[in-house]
Amino acid sequence: MAWIRRINRMSSSEKEGLYRLLIPPSLFKRFQINPLTFSDSEGNRLVRFYCPEREETVMVELKRRPDDPDPVYSIQMSDGSDYTQINWDFLIVNDPEGERFNIDIDEQGRDTLWGRANRNLPEEKRAMEAGLAPGMIRRGLRLTSEIISGLEYFARFMDIQAIWLEALFYHNAIVYERYGFTYFEGFKRMQRIHQAFQPGGKLFQKLDGSTPFRQPGFDKTVRGRSWAIHDGVISEIDDEILDEGWVSPKMYRMVGSPRSVCTFPNAVY
Repeated sequence: MAWIRRINRMSSSEKEGLYRLLIPPSLFKRFQINPLTFSDSEGNRLVRFYCPEREETVMVELKRRPDDPDPVYSIQMSDGSDYTQINWDFLIVNDPEGERFNIDIDEQGRDTLWGRANRNLPEEKRAMEAGLAPGMIRRGLRLTSEIISGLEYFARFMDIQAIWLEALFYHNAIVYERYGFTYFEGFKRMQRIHQAFQPGGKLFQKLDGSTPFRQPGFDKTVRGRSWAIHDGVISEIDDEILDEGWVSPKMYRMVGSPRSVCTFPNAVY
């Protein structure tokens, strides 16, 4: 039986004891949450575990206060194709002190799926100007290294050999490259994107200022490229490798043996 499904059959205390490993330890100290009771000094429980007995997925969510609309931290994992793999399905990290940008709902209040289904352009523009990347409703907490270390520890504990994910946005893929993930699908596409952003390239030529997300110079940064790609520039060029537009790459990291791959040399975030 795969590991998440196996853990989900345990008692609540056993499950929470294991899934606590998925929470960066610094968050307990930063937000003064007891790591054993998952509660603040007033007894408010601030960590939620979603791990139904018959399912093969777990979601762990941490809030600063019970009534906060957004979690500080949310992670979802699920079983892979066999017991040696685990899927990292999604991650949300929000600085609760940071300004909120409503890119997750459109001007009619409908869910945008972080701008992937439909978009709130005024809020995306504000977010971009504030230094955020696509899909972010608040600035983050710079926890990527700690989160991946925690996932590695959890995987080693369970004798899991590989962590798999899909990089939703271009900037996600570049960040995960830096932390030892490599490509199962999408490596050639990422290489071609880099080539097309070189001076004179097809994507470079799309940075013409025609929208706020296509400014000259965006080719030079990870965040700039990501906003342009989110704005649909790939789907507007004729390229046999990029003919489907942006497709989230499938990536993996071998536990204890990170790879070294780079599709944007000398990148500035």
